[in-house]
Amino acid sequence: VAGELADRKSKSRLSTFTKVWEIAIALLAGAGFLFEHLPFLLFALFMLGMQAAFFGPIKYGILPELLGPKDLMRGNALIELGTFISILLGTILGGILMGAGPRGPLLVSGAALAIAVLGYLASRKITPMAAQSPGLPVSYNPVRTTLDLFRIAMKVKSVYLSILAISWFWLLGSIVLSILPHLAKDVMGAPESVLTFFLAIFSLGVGMGSLLSERLSFRALELGLVPLGSMGMSLFALDLGLLTYPSAADLSALFSTGSGWRLVLDLFFFSVSAGLFTVPLYTLIQLRSDEKERSRVIAANNVLNAAFMVSGAVGLMILYSLGLSVPQIFLVLAALNTLVAAYVYTVLPEFLFRFICWILAHGMYRARSSGVERIPESGPALLVCNHVSFVDWLLISAACPRPIRFVMHFSFMKIPFFGFFLKGGKVIPIAGMKEDPKILEDALQKISAELTAGEIVCIFPEGEITRDGKMVPFRRGVERILERNPVPVIPMALDGMWGSFFSRRYGRAMSKPFRRIWSRVTLTVASPQPPVDTTAVVLQETIQRMLGGK
Repeated sequence: VAGELADRKSKSRLSTFTKVWEIAIALLAGAGFLFEHLPFLLFALFMLGMQAAFFGPIKYGILPELLGPKDLMRGNALIELGTFISILLGTILGGILMGAGPRGPLLVSGAALAIAVLGYLASRKITPMAAQSPGLPVSYNPVRTTLDLFRIAMKVKSVYLSILAISWFWLLGSIVLSILPHLAKDVMGAPESVLTFFLAIFSLGVGMGSLLSERLSFRALELGLVPLGSMGMSLFALDLGLLTYPSAADLSALFSTGSGWRLVLDLFFFSVSAGLFTVPLYTLIQLRSDEKERSRVIAANNVLNAAFMVSGAVGLMILYSLGLSVPQIFLVLAALNTLVAAYVYTVLPEFLFRFICWILAHGMYRARSSGVERIPESGPALLVCNHVSFVDWLLISAACPRPIRFVMHFSFMKIPFFGFFLKGGKVIPIAGMKEDPKILEDALQKISAELTAGEIVCIFPEGEITRDGKMVPFRRGVERILERNPVPVIPMALDGMWGSFFSRRYGRAMSKPFRRIWSRVTLTVASPQPPVDTTAVVLQETIQRMLGGK
């Protein structure tokens, strides 16, 4: 219901309404504490959960309306940082206030009311936004509404798999947070201060990972961080399972041993990896969902998150009943997380593909781009670029936030593993007229179909990788493509890869390692050109000028 209302009504107005609701809940809880009335308190707790369920689709749904695509990763990173810092501060503040003696419950009520009022005042400052689906009927049948949510969420495969991946994170996170009190008190014999420190480390780690994801993404949706985050979660969960836990009478005792330091670092970097994992997924859901259905997709995410968290609690009970120790549970989590990641990257290779692109662009080379904002956010376009190395397409993919359909020589598809990787990247195989007319015609038809569907297609009109650093004369295949689909043409110039390990400067490519590693590589994107009168010669001259006559 929250998702339907958030699509039907103005999210800025709904956010204010939910904060008024929060004030009422704080007053109700205060009355429950004042009169020591348990049903009041339980009802307030239930209402607070419901209010949070209504606020989720609003806050994640309104973010793409307030921010452009370039700021969306940063916005999600700040939301995740704020959320987990608030969880930490709320936990600490609640404990302090409840420890103030008989006045504790009333102090908690007063603090909750003050925070709710501050939230209301902040909500009044949100830029007013119009409703996305004002005519949408709201159904109050929970079963039918939930089924409708999942039907909408499953329209786009990458969105639905991202929802599953986020839900898996919440399952994993809820289990880890449930383990920590048992670990601190029963396994390590530690006091409350050590447990609070563990919770602080976890919350700060997720927040830091969220901010780091924004920095490493270079202000664009970077799905390559998702595998990095999942691998980190598995690695540090594995080390937590292999660790011998020390006794810790206090924090100083915890840090007096090497195993204590290792425990803290494992927990911190596990949560940092979780932040790297979730922020790109939330951003993908927002960008690839229909704006008229976005809040309902986020509501579906919230429903599934809750279901997974309950499943995590049940799973943890089963593991405890089987007699597993805390280290063994961490080993199970590491193994399960690895299996889930392998499944997701198998059914949706885009995540792994983007990870390889990110490693190449920012791990092997100092890749920078300019003019990428000229690539349209939606609709068809034909990208045209010079061809310097075997990994040009990966560098272009790393710079472009939208998926690209690359056109490559069919022989690459026959290379073991590499061919499977290309198919996962939806590469279109092509051949020359003299090589195989049928492959050529099939390629042209596939290109036409992709452009008609509103996708971006990239071709290398030289038809081969340069052997002397200079551009080979462009072939006229680009003109045939534009005859069938007169779409905007975007020239691009790739500079800095000549002489690299993947180029032919020293003969056969990839035969001399460590050539121009970590060198500066630039991709310059020109303004879109109209398809009319855009010829192969004109495009080559344009890219030649962009390269400074090289």
